[in-house]
Amino acid sequence: MSITSSLNASVAGLNANATRLATISDNIANSNTFGYRRATADFESLIIRGSLGAGGYTAGGVRAVAMRMIDDSGPLVATSNALDLAVSGRGMLPVRPQAGHGGVLSDQAMQLSRTGAFRVDAQGYLATETGLLLLGWPANPDGTIPGFPRDSELGLVPVRIDSNQRVGDPTTAIRLGVNLPALGTVAGASGQSLPLSVEYFGNLGTSETLEITFTPTVPASGSASNNWTMQIRDSAQAGAIIGEYALTFNDARGLGGSIASVTTLSGGPYDAATGTITATVAGGPIALSIGAPGASDGLTQLANSYAPVGIFKDGSPIGTLTGVEVDDEGFLTASYGTGFSQRLYQIPLVDVPNINGLRALTNQTYQITPQSGAFTLWDAGTGPTGTISGFTREGSTTDVAAELTALIQTQRAYASNAKVIQTVALSLAEATLFPVEISCWVMPRLALMDFIVCSATMAPLLVRMDDIFFPLCTGAFGAGWPLGFCPIRAAGRRRATPSRDACPYHPARVKLLLMPTGRIRGI
Repeated sequence: MSITSSLNASVAGLNANATRLATISDNIANSNTFGYRRATADFESLIIRGSLGAGGYTAGGVRAVAMRMIDDSGPLVATSNALDLAVSGRGMLPVRPQAGHGGVLSDQAMQLSRTGAFRVDAQGYLATETGLLLLGWPANPDGTIPGFPRDSELGLVPVRIDSNQRVGDPTTAIRLGVNLPALGTVAGASGQSLPLSVEYFGNLGTSETLEITFTPTVPASGSASNNWTMQIRDSAQAGAIIGEYALTFNDARGLGGSIASVTTLSGGPYDAATGTITATVAGGPIALSIGAPGASDGLTQLANSYAPVGIFKDGSPIGTLTGVEVDDEGFLTASYGTGFSQRLYQIPLVDVPNINGLRALTNQTYQITPQSGAFTLWDAGTGPTGTISGFTREGSTTDVAAELTALIQTQRAYASNAKVIQTVALSLAEATLFPVEISCWVMPRLALMDFIVCSATMAPLLVRMDDIFFPLCTGAFGAGWPLGFCPIRAAGRRRATPSRDACPYHPARVKLLLMPTGRIRGI
C-alpha cells in the first residue's frame, strides 16, 4: 500500500496546487478591478487512520481549501465623479440588482458592495454600469430621516434623482438687525414712521414681501419715551396686518439701547426666551427674530440714525438641480442653482459579525449567508462602521509581487508532485508491457534520444527499459545494448549474432515495431 499511496498522495498534491494556481491566476487577472478581494488557497494534510505502523507508512495526501479574503481593505483611489463611492473602514454599501427591481420581494434580495461608480440612469435611479441600484432611506420634506428598522431591508428603497427637478425653498426664519434712532422718541420729534421691506419666498417659490413699519411714540414734553410700535403686513395677503407689537427699549447704563420688553397687540406671540415672533404669512408661520430682552443682536435704539444693519433669512426661489453628493455620514444632498441644498436620502452601511462568511457574487458583490450572521444597518461613522467617501473608488487587494512569488512556489510544488508520480510509475512498470503502440522508429542503439516516439507518455518507460536491460553500451543517456545482444532474442526469438553484417536484426539495421502486447518483431 505504501507505494500506491504515494501515487495517490501526489495526485492529490497536483489537484491542490492546481487549485492554488487557479486562485493566483484569478488574483492577477483582477489586480486592477475596483473592489476585488483576493482569493487564497490553504492546504490541509490528510491522515490515513492507522498509517503509522511497524515497518510501513501510508501517505494521506493533501487538500486545498479556497476562500476569499473579504475583510481585507484595498487602497482608496480618487476620481472626478461625486457619485463614485467607497467605504473607508468597516461596512458595506447596500445595493440591489436592477433586474429584480419592481418584482416580488424574493427577487429583490439586498446585496453588498464595498465600492461603486454610480450614475443616474434613464429612470433616474443611481445605478452602476453592471445594473446595481444604490439603496437608501428616503428623507422627509424637511430633510430629517424617519426611524427605520436596523435589522431589516424593508425601509430601503432605490435612490432616485430627478435631473430635471426644480425645487422651491420656502422661507421659514428671518432675523432682523435694525437700529432705530433714539432721538425719534424725544419730545418735539417728527414722529415719522420708518419703513422696512423684507423679501421672503412662498411655498411655490414665489417672492413675497413683509412690509414692516416702526412708529415712535413722541411725548408732548419731558424725556424720551423709548417706545415704538412695530406693524407687520403680508403682501401675499393683500397687505393685511398680520402682527402689531409695542416695543420698549432700555436707557439704563450697560443695557442702553437693548429691548426692555415686547407687548403683543395683535398677531402671533413673542417668545422672550428666544427673542422671536411667530408671524403667520399666507404659506404658514415664519419665525421672525427681533432679539431677546437685554440682547444687542436684534432690534436696538441708539444715536440718531436709522440703519437696517443686517437682515438674514432662509429659503430661495425656484432652482434647477445642479449636483448630487454623498457626505461622510451617508447623507445624499442635492444642490440647486440658487444655492439651495436639500437632503434626499441617507445611505446606511451594512455590517455582519463574520465578513468572510459572506457569499461572493459577480461584480464584486456579496450576499448574506448563515455563516456571515445577521446584518445590521448603521449610520455611517457610528458603531463599528467607517465612513462613506465620495469621489473615491476602492482598488483591488491583489499584491502582484506576492502573487508572482506564490506562482513560482506553486509551479515548483506542482512539478515535484509530477516527478513523484513519474518515479512511482517507473517503479511499477514492466519493461515489456506497454499501453500504447510505438511504431516507425529506427534506433542505432536503444536510447531515448535516438527514438522517434509516437506517444510522449512512453518516454519514461523506454528510459527505464533501456536502463534495466541494456546497461553496458552507451546511448544518449549513457545506456545502450551490450555487444552481441539482439533484441529479437530478448523477445523470445531464436536470432542472435554479435555481428552487424551477419544479423539482419542487428539494432543498427533493424526497424522495430513494439506492439501493445510488448512483443518485438523485425520488419
